[in-house]
Amino acid sequence: MDLLKVINERRSVRAFKPDPVPKQTIEEILKMAILAPSAINLQPWEFVVVTGEERERLSRRLIKAYKEKQISCGPGNVKPLPKTFAKRGAKTLELMNPFFEEMGVDPNQFINEGSCNFYGAPVAIFFCLDDSFPKARVVDIGLALGYLILTSHEFGLGTCPIGLITAYEDEIKELLNIPENKMVVIGVALGYPDEKSPINRFKSYRENLDKFIRWIE
Repeated sequence: MDLLKVINERRSVRAFKPDPVPKQTIEEILKMAILAPSAINLQPWEFVVVTGEERERLSRRLIKAYKEKQISCGPGNVKPLPKTFAKRGAKTLELMNPFFEEMGVDPNQFINEGSCNFYGAPVAIFFCLDDSFPKARVVDIGLALGYLILTSHEFGLGTCPIGLITAYEDEIKELLNIPENKMVVIGVALGYPDEKSPINRFKSYRENLDKFIRWIE
């Protein structure tokens, strides 16, 4: 595996084939994910993998919750974002619009209901964290998520991290019998990319490195 090639090629997939992913493949990917580093090797991550009819039932529940509560994708910050970050989000949506137009879909509906439906992926994976850990351990979850995303690409699979579903954590916990002391940190859609879908031609842009770095020498 050429790691640099995988990092450069990877993109978030928002249209999947219905083909099931073998359980053994999912297990191999998760075995790589848990090789991620964590503070004093606590390995705080826990995974809930949902497939088949249960995945379909979960999506129906989440879409219903979205229509009732209307909590949509977005930063969800208490304070307004600084202009720099807000502009990046707006630019990304602007760059996506031609693909939405080609598909003939409403952007808000596609993103919000699509997130609740895991964009049609046959596999949904939830990353959970016990509430006995400080919030700083969410960093460890992020590291495992990164490993999972890159490994999935190497297996010919696509992924899309989905943060919106955490707004409907109560529904997820109830349906999947996740204990109250477990925090649902993020979900991931996993499956084989539908290469015919226009939206999968979209790759988000990145600012130049000098926008993010400050050297102290």
